[in-house]
Amino acid sequence: MKTKVALVTGGYTGEAEVSYKSSAFVYSQLDKEKYDVYLIDITTEGWYYKDEQGNKYAIDKDDFSVSLNNVKIKFDVAFIILHGTPGEDGRLQGYFDMIGLPYTSCNALTSALTMNKGYTKAILADIPELNVAKSVLLFENHRAEAAEIVQSKLQFPYFVKPNAGGSSIGMSKVKTKDELQEALDKAYAAENTGAQVLVEEFVSGREFSQGIFRNAKGELIVLPATEVKTTREFFDFEAKYVPGLTEEITPADLTQEQKERAARIIKEIYIRLNCKGMVRVDFFLENGTDKFFFIEINTIPGQTAQSFILSKYGLMV
Repeated sequence: MKTKVALVTGGYTGEAEVSYKSSAFVYSQLDKEKYDVYLIDITTEGWYYKDEQGNKYAIDKDDFSVSLNNVKIKFDVAFIILHGTPGEDGRLQGYFDMIGLPYTSCNALTSALTMNKGYTKAILADIPELNVAKSVLLFENHRAEAAEIVQSKLQFPYFVKPNAGGSSIGMSKVKTKDELQEALDKAYAAENTGAQVLVEEFVSGREFSQGIFRNAKGELIVLPATEVKTTREFFDFEAKYVPGLTEEITPADLTQEQKERAARIIKEIYIRLNCKGMVRVDFFLENGTDKFFFIEINTIPGQTAQSFILSKYGLMV
């Protein structure tokens, strides 16, 4: 019998747009001879199975099943391709743990932790050969004095971003004092992500993205790095998902020593955060110093035709 796969997509934030593109690509790539694939759309309006004709069937949240033609369908595994809340922040993972359904991502604790950029940086800060940009983590009660706090601790230019967001939504590069308050307001206002804001000093350097996963033998496999060169001010939402705005060079032009150093760092990040399945690490190589600076980790990487990591490695439960 074929494995019944719940391909989970949608979400409660603006990243749902990316989730739908990712899940459509993954659906097209999965081997239908091996898997019965059911597209499950999770939105604030409800949880539904959507068939190829667009018909919706409500999901029974008691056991994450669906009834089709009076037959109850229960899934063997959930393939989570839902970026942002609730698929990337541990909420779905905790639910699936409680009902006993295997899934293809990091566990609830790791997902919740890595969704918080500031907390993740704190855990990774002492990894040998890895650097983190100087930063300030702002909470809701800092909002009225946020600009003053940032200017007292950091040097221009800054990156201002929601601490729990993804896909660069709500993110700004700030070069002058006059731009700061607008960027802070934008990050605080980001839908379902802006209760905390992270402000980081700008690191001048080359930007890279690199995937890693654990194979069936238990070995950590680090994929070749991709260098990101964009015509935008920085690698924002449009640069990530609009074709033609970004040049992605794979494999990246790195020395053998740099490749080996990056692999050591990425493996240690994966182990320290107790990751599972495929994840992607983004980092800078600072100009003039040859130092690697951590940007962020994506525990459910985008799987669109424009994304760095495609679903050619299959299900990794």
